[in-house]
Amino acid sequence: MEKMSYLTVLLVTNYGFTQAYLENFPLPSQLTNLKRLRLENISIHSIATSILQLKNLQKISMTMCEIGKAFEECTISMSNTWPNLNEINIVYCDNLIEIPAWVCGLIHLKKIKLRYCHELVTLPAELGNLTNLEELSLQSCTQLLELPESISGLRKLRFLDLSDCVEIDHLPERLGDLCGLRRICMMGCTALSELPPSVKDLVQLECVICDDETAYLWNSCKDYLDKLEIVVAKEDINLNWFHQ
Repeated sequence: MEKMSYLTVLLVTNYGFTQAYLENFPLPSQLTNLKRLRLENISIHSIATSILQLKNLQKISMTMCEIGKAFEECTISMSNTWPNLNEINIVYCDNLIEIPAWVCGLIHLKKIKLRYCHELVTLPAELGNLTNLEELSLQSCTQLLELPESISGLRKLRFLDLSDCVEIDHLPERLGDLCGLRRICMMGCTALSELPPSVKDLVQLECVICDDETAYLWNSCKDYLDKLEIVVAKEDINLNWFHQ
């Protein structure tokens, strides 16, 4: 790989029944043009300095990876790390309990997708520092308890996905500060019984995708949110997810 100076995409996929341990990651000087990195079914015990120094990296994806310990123990300053990174995609990483505060130093991020991370309990209080964030997906993070109040600082956020976050029983009081929010997906938010009064300030909100149990919470909002369309999604009962 020392000669792969033009490599822009690197996919590392393990098809075994157990996670493989990845080591000897190429040095940044060897992958100067790498823009996308995808790891699947990999155990990452530490976030190697070489990965953090990939200056041109724009998107990193981790699927079915063991990354919780690596995230917790990373102490490297984020000030000069991943200066071009705009998307983090983490799916089915079951040992991820919390997102560390250092992630919120990646101020160029536009998309964070944390999906099917069933052990994720908390998000950092510093989440509001990601002022360029446009999309936040927390689909099926079934143990997530709440959204931090600092989310009100995400003025560029356009899409928020809370589908099947069954433990979230309230939304931040200042949710209405999300002046750029266009779309919310919140099917299966079974613990949510009310909306904060500030939702009346979401004047750019165009679509809420939800189920019958949540739709009634938004019906009254249509009186003061002129653009709002409430889409009640029908439950699709199948086993397609199993093949993933």
